[in-house]
Amino acid sequence: MEIRSFSDYLRSVDDAAFLNLFSSRPDLVIPVPPDIASLAVRACSPPSLARAIDSLNKWQFQVLEAACVLNEPFTAKRLIAITDKAADGALTHLISIGLVYPSEDGMRLPTPLRDVLGSEPAGLGPESLAKLTLTELENAPTDAKKVLERLIWGPPRGSVGDIKNPGSGVAWLLERKFLVPLDQRTVILPREVGLFLRGGKTHRESFTNPPELIGVKREIRQINLAAIANISTVLRWIEELLNFWAEEPADALRAGGLGVRDLKILATHLGVDEACAAFITELAYLTSLISIDANDRIMPSNKFDVWLMQTPADRWQVLTSAWLTTSRVSGLVGRADTRNVAALGPELDRVNAARVRALTLSILNENPELAPNIKSFIEFLTWRAPVRRNSLLQDELATWTLREAEWLGLTGQGAFSKYGIDFLSGGDLNLINSDLPKTVDHILIQSDNTAIAPGPLEHEISQQLAIMAEIESRGGATVYRFSEATIRRALDHGKTGDEIRAFLLKTSKTPMPQPLDYLISDVAKKHGKLRIGNTASFIRCEDTSLITQIMNDKKLEVLSLRRIAPEVVICEREATDAMRILRDAGYLPAAESQHGMLLSGPQSKRAQTKPRPPRIIGEIETPDEDQLNSAIRAIRTGEKSRHKQTHLRQIASEALGALPRNSANETMDLINRFIQEEKSLSIGYADNNGAVTHRIIDPIRVSAGALIARDHATGEVQSFRIPRITGVAPL
Repeated sequence: MEIRSFSDYLRSVDDAAFLNLFSSRPDLVIPVPPDIASLAVRACSPPSLARAIDSLNKWQFQVLEAACVLNEPFTAKRLIAITDKAADGALTHLISIGLVYPSEDGMRLPTPLRDVLGSEPAGLGPESLAKLTLTELENAPTDAKKVLERLIWGPPRGSVGDIKNPGSGVAWLLERKFLVPLDQRTVILPREVGLFLRGGKTHRESFTNPPELIGVKREIRQINLAAIANISTVLRWIEELLNFWAEEPADALRAGGLGVRDLKILATHLGVDEACAAFITELAYLTSLISIDANDRIMPSNKFDVWLMQTPADRWQVLTSAWLTTSRVSGLVGRADTRNVAALGPELDRVNAARVRALTLSILNENPELAPNIKSFIEFLTWRAPVRRNSLLQDELATWTLREAEWLGLTGQGAFSKYGIDFLSGGDLNLINSDLPKTVDHILIQSDNTAIAPGPLEHEISQQLAIMAEIESRGGATVYRFSEATIRRALDHGKTGDEIRAFLLKTSKTPMPQPLDYLISDVAKKHGKLRIGNTASFIRCEDTSLITQIMNDKKLEVLSLRRIAPEVVICEREATDAMRILRDAGYLPAAESQHGMLLSGPQSKRAQTKPRPPRIIGEIETPDEDQLNSAIRAIRTGEKSRHKQTHLRQIASEALGALPRNSANETMDLINRFIQEEKSLSIGYADNNGAVTHRIIDPIRVSAGALIARDHATGEVQSFRIPRITGVAPL
């Protein structure tokens, strides 16, 4: 088969070559093109070529640049001459992904490829239009050599003060066409001169092999122990975050996202820095565990309750899968040059984020037991992926990925863990359930109003204790602290003082200290003495002395209180705001219903709105082998159909010229005969303007003065008015 174009080349390859092409460039079959001509158009489009170029390593990209320097057609021998012997293997890869293709007289490039790469590949300028005597460069004056030294390795453009009076060195080069003026102040070095000065090579150094990846070797056991501890921690972080926002919802910014103040509060509550808090918040957002309600409050969604019922392995897999595929980058939160970028905000999407994450994990997976040095890892990654969209952010994306992989437990002590390996390979992750630290069912209450959990607590105990105490420190053992505010919170959730005391006595393996017992009794006695409802709100208390104290308290002047009875005060603030201000001032109010009932009980605040997971920008998933084979069959079938239709049109075109002037009766006889024989025929058909066009049809029936037939051009059943049929001919 004669290969005159990229389409011809695609028609000449076998299914194995197509399978390799589509595996490397999945965008070519999403959606599946109707035929090979359409496939060639898509493969030569700038976006598709840019994605293909992004997949090259540094050496393959250098070979592609060298190919762009050569005139077409070129040979592999000529390409090797200006690069290195190893270019042969790189050229094979470039052919396999459609960036170079063989023709009858040599290798060629898809036409738009040079535009995608730019006009100065490898830092070389355009070809010279004049005939050059390059040997004269050996005797160039010193000033001219200094100019050439600045331009030799690119960029090939230089500025001069005035092209009419450029200086002796530039003048000597311009006179011999070794420099070409572009305008009054710019000159450019022709490609032939650049190659000659570089010794016939396109690049100063050929990066045929990747740099060595340097790091610290870790023991497998220590890697996996650290990783499972990280998995346990990240699951606890998510649960603590959502329980915290169920109790005290955060406010969303008008522009979208989480405010700096709320992020700091969350970081303090979790005991992590703000970068980690932003990462945890984004994880919950990606998995739809949080939602923003109509009042712009950020709260857990109903999916949180479903998530809690899943096994730890399933919960971890949901989080990690969402993180790997998202285009959102939590590392942007808090950067000096992105101060206005907020967690959960709309500005965190980066088109290349998922690809850098996947490549980073792939490199870690290829180097087991190695915790790479950051600088060495960045150099290795740059060789593997030298050209990336948003490449200015690539180094930071890789650094953030290494950090986040450690937080998630994909790595332990910086090296890839067995859980990360199973996650990437689709292995069984249920071993996480058995490897996680065993839960404990008891605490140890101390004399300083603290309690120590000697391990991860059982879920129900953890939930109950989270209501009654604040976490003071985390680690292998968690320290909880009891205070007046935490006991009051438990009472607000419907607990009584006796129930709190009974739970702690049952759960603790140490006796309850007297100060904690007194604290519970004292808070329980005061709780509910002061009650608040909506007027906007009212404050009611049977103790008139307490009402008098509140009215005289200067810290409560912001409430604008007005006493309307000895035991009742009204307030312009909503009940929730008034309650918060009173608690901050040291009082212990409780909520009251409009019927005078004390509002206390288990509280499970959930957003009423449906969570909206963020979109994923810029990435295309690679179909599996069965899907790719189906796509190949569809393209082959479409190509055969297109070829058949072209052949039929040609036959019909020849037949149309020889069509006799059939009478109406003869036309009807022929149509009826071909309907019975179920054969295709060619007709001349006049449109509304009287122009006759060729149609190839399969006649079906005649109805109401029209021929019902399937048109081969569209594949659809259409109606053809019989008076407009100018002639009929068999094929």
